[in-house]
Amino acid sequence: MIVDPFSEILSLTQAQAVHAGGFEAGGPWAIRFRSRHRIKMSAVLHGGCWFWFEDEPQAKVRLEAGDIGLLTAQRDYVMASAPGIEPVEATSLFAREGLASAVLGDGADFGFIGGHILLNQGNGGLLADVLPPWLHIKGGSSQAAAFGWLLGRLVEEARGDLPGAQLASTHLAQLLFTEILRSHLGAGGPLPAGWLRALADPRTAPALRLMHGDPSRAWRLDELARACAMSRTSFAEHFKAVSGKAPLTYLTDWRMRLAERALRDEATAVAQIGLALGYASESAFSNAFKRVTGSSPRAWRGAARAVALG
Repeated sequence: MIVDPFSEILSLTQAQAVHAGGFEAGGPWAIRFRSRHRIKMSAVLHGGCWFWFEDEPQAKVRLEAGDIGLLTAQRDYVMASAPGIEPVEATSLFAREGLASAVLGDGADFGFIGGHILLNQGNGGLLADVLPPWLHIKGGSSQAAAFGWLLGRLVEEARGDLPGAQLASTHLAQLLFTEILRSHLGAGGPLPAGWLRALADPRTAPALRLMHGDPSRAWRLDELARACAMSRTSFAEHFKAVSGKAPLTYLTDWRMRLAERALRDEATAVAQIGLALGYASESAFSNAFKRVTGSSPRAWRGAARAVALG
């Protein structure tokens, strides 16, 4: 069975890209954006600006038309036409405009569109924890054409009054988010230890695909190592270095993620969920689940349903 771990995990985190708005600017300008508990996605439509984190003002980055940025760290940042301009607060600017978009000056020099990524509260860390603090994809990259088309459609949906505009904007933003991650992976950009880095590493990706393709199988370390053309020792050490976990620990943790989804979304008996994930008895599954999550499957299901009911 061919499985795409990237799509599978993205689906489990229920990543949802939401178009938030944008602004146009002309003349000298600067805006300070305060950090929030979410992933921020942004793109330059025309013109250029300077970008820097407030706690690292010396590391300024130039953004040009077509450039895409993905901010995953909770850090305040500034966007400006030039350094040295006193920034206005984004919250006050957009509150004053009363809209999702704003205009500074005559708005002729610079255009920007942005959005944020909402993640499932329980599994969002699967994605948020494996991304670098800042991703910058330049408009001149090989993916520029795809980015340009998606951005153009986002702008049209935001400015138009078309039926289904909200749904279309969400799907377009989701696809743009996926393309950003693909571009970063394809360029071999830096990643912290985690499943995404393991998937991007050709020495560990085969093992990751095997475990995701058949998580109920009692995979042995030598089988996974052989699939990666490595010795047991070399494979175990390298997999832990890039993923942050030993191979079989990763497998157990992934099984528990799948178990959580089944407990939350299905009425299947606990014993059947455990059996489907490779555990010979309900007690063996319950012990493994409690060891990883801190709760028994039945207690976890009750708490999850209570939250869903509000």
